Amino acid sequence: MVTIDPPASVLCREVRDRRGRVYRVGESDADLLGRGRIWMAVLPWAGMAGIGWAACAFFAAQAGLRAAHRWDGDPYWPAGLWALAQAAVAVPAGRLRESGRLPVRRAMAVGALGTLAGYHVLALAPHQALARLVFAVCAGAGAGLVHATCLTLPGRWWPERRGGPTAVVASGLAVGAVPFLFRPVVDAGPRVLLAVAGGAASLVVAGSGLFFRDPPRNWWPPRPGPLSVPADPAVRRALEKNPPAVRHRTLRQAARTPALWLLWLCLLGAAGAAVLGIVVQARYGGRLGVSAQSLRAVAVAGGAAAAPVGALSDRSGRRGTLIAACVLLGAAQFGALAAVRAGSGALLLGCAAATAAAGTAVPVLGTALAADHFGENHLPSVHGLLTGAWLLPVAAACDTDGAGYAARFPHTAFLLAGCSGLACAVVALFLRAPGRQSIRRIVPNPHPLGEEMA
Repeated sequence: MVTIDPPASVLCREVRDRRGRVYRVGESDADLLGRGRIWMAVLPWAGMAGIGWAACAFFAAQAGLRAAHRWDGDPYWPAGLWALAQAAVAVPAGRLRESGRLPVRRAMAVGALGTLAGYHVLALAPHQALARLVFAVCAGAGAGLVHATCLTLPGRWWPERRGGPTAVVASGLAVGAVPFLFRPVVDAGPRVLLAVAGGAASLVVAGSGLFFRDPPRNWWPPRPGPLSVPADPAVRRALEKNPPAVRHRTLRQAARTPALWLLWLCLLGAAGAAVLGIVVQARYGGRLGVSAQSLRAVAVAGGAAAAPVGALSDRSGRRGTLIAACVLLGAAQFGALAAVRAGSGALLLGCAAATAAAGTAVPVLGTALAADHFGENHLPSVHGLLTGAWLLPVAAACDTDGAGYAARFPHTAFLLAGCSGLACAVVALFLRAPGRQSIRRIVPNPHPLGEEMA
C-alpha cells in the first residue's frame, strides 16, 4: 500500500507488544500530513455525501424515467445491478489498495469517473437498455470504490478509537439525501437531475480525494502509546473495551477464523431486516397518513444518528453497541407492526427513524469491529467481503415481485424482519477477536504423579 514517507527530521521506530504485534511510533499525524488527522474524516465525509447525493438522485429519477420512456421488463433491474456492482468491486479494490497499485487518491478519481460516465450516459439515452446497463456497471463500481475508500480510511488514522470517526464518515450518506427533502429537487426533470447529480458528485468525490493519504503500515499515534497505560481514564477505558487486534490478518487468514463469518452473517441479517422494514414501512405510510416526505426526513435524521453511536462504541465497547443496535433494529419492526395494527402514523414514524439509525449503525460498527479483530493493514479487503453481505439484501429488494409480496403480507414481513434483527443480536454475542484467548487459571493436580505411583 502506498503510504507517506515522513520528513527526514522525524525519527520513528518499531516496537512490539507481548503478543508480538508491531507498532510504528514516533510520527504524529501532523508530521505525516502537514495538518491534523481530522481532515481524514472531514474529506471522506464529503466524498460519502457526494456519492449519497448521486444515489438518491437515481432513485428519485426512476419514476419519471419509467413514465417518460416506458422501460420494458422489470424497471428496477438497473438498481439491483448497481448494488451488485458495488459489492463485486469491493474485494478487488481492497486488494489493489493493499498492494499499492491503487492508491487512495487514484481510487477516488476512478470512482468519480465511473459516477460521471454512468449518470451522464443514462441522462442522455434513458430509453436504451444499453445505457441502463452502462449506468449500473459504471456508477455501481464507482460508488463501490468511493464507499470502500472513505469508510476504511478513518480506521487506519484512528487505530485507538476508530468508531467515532468511521461513523462520522458514514453519516455523510444521510447528509447527501438532505436536498431531496425539498420538493423542487424531487420534482426536477429526471434527465436534468441525473446529469446535475452525476457532475456534482464526481466533482466532490474527485476534489476531496485529491487530499487523501494512507498512514504507514502499523502506524500508531504518539499519544497514547501502544505499550503504555493511558493516564486519561476515558482513553484507558476505550482501549480496554476495544483492544487492538492481536496481529494483522490478510483476507485469507481472516477467512479461516469464525469471527469473520459470524460478522458476515450479522451484517447480512441486519441488512435484510433494515431493507425489508423500510420497504414495508414506505408502502404502508400513506395508508396511515404519513407522507413520503416525512418518511424521508426521519430516515435522514436516523442515518445521521450513526455518528454518536460510533463514538459511544469507543467508550462502551464495540460488540455491546452492535448487540444493542441489532436489538433496536428488531424491536423497531415489531413496533411498526403494532403501528399498522393500531393505525398510528406517529408510531410508524418513530419506528422508521429507529430502523434508519440502527440500519446505518450496524455496518459502521461492523467496519470498526473488522479492524479491531483483524488489524488495519488489510482492512480494505476484509471490509470488501463484508460489503457484499450488506449489499445483497439491497439488490434483492430491487426485485418488484419480492417487494410487492412483502407489501401484501405486512405482518409476515415485519415479523420476519424483527426476528432477523434479534437473531443478529444473538450472533453478535459470540463475536470474539481471534487469538485473544483468556488466560486460564492453572489448578494444581490433586493427585500428583508420585502419590499415584506410590
